[in-house]
Amino acid sequence: MVDTTPAVQKGDKQMNTIGKVSSKESRTKVTTATLTRWAGLSALVAGLCAIVLGIFHPVNVPSSVITATWANVHIFAIVMGFFGLFGMAGLYARQAEKVGWLGLIGFILFSVWLVLVIGFSFVEAFILPRLAVESPAFVAGILGMFTGAASEIDLGVLPLIWKASGPMYILGPLLFAIATFRANILPRGAAALLAVGAALTPVAALFPPAYEPKVMIPVGLGLAWLGYALFSERRAKTAVALPEQRIATPEPSKVA
Repeated sequence: MVDTTPAVQKGDKQMNTIGKVSSKESRTKVTTATLTRWAGLSALVAGLCAIVLGIFHPVNVPSSVITATWANVHIFAIVMGFFGLFGMAGLYARQAEKVGWLGLIGFILFSVWLVLVIGFSFVEAFILPRLAVESPAFVAGILGMFTGAASEIDLGVLPLIWKASGPMYILGPLLFAIATFRANILPRGAAALLAVGAALTPVAALFPPAYEPKVMIPVGLGLAWLGYALFSERRAKTAVALPEQRIATPEPSKVA
């Protein structure tokens, strides 16, 4: 027997199939756009947390550990780390094709630094205040890692890890900022601000201890600016042309 289904019905089936495919593509695009916007918002939050750290971080002395400011500031540091990881992933993904190896290295270094910050900040926020009275030598040793003072107790590999995090914090944002500036997809001003903040970090050693954390402010401003740009970005909608639908003229039914 020869198929005698009217061509109009065949056309309807084809339209339904194309409609389903188009709907799936639309959902995929919406999901990608949503994730990108959330990543931008995460980078914005991380940048704002970095600004809070730069403004309110107490001096690294034992008497600061038992204050509420100390605990709150390091909770902000933990939040910065978590949101910063997602935010950096979104910033890198948005311009991955343009930033090249330089951007990838910067992204990896900065992300690893954020992971280390989460761990150290957790200890500073929730463990050191509890040990301030019971084990002041341990607290002084941990703070000595940040100030360069000698420790009376053996802290294992912690001092080495913290020293390694220093170059990560400088090179990560700096390389990523340079790659972002060259890619010219996100605001160049934000990339320049991030680079300046990272480059100023070694100079912080010349500041009085109370002013050392201030170098985080330009880094936070640059990261927040990049995050806002990614969050509020409006991409041009590309029209997707559907395949032409051909509706054949019904042919007379044929009997085998």
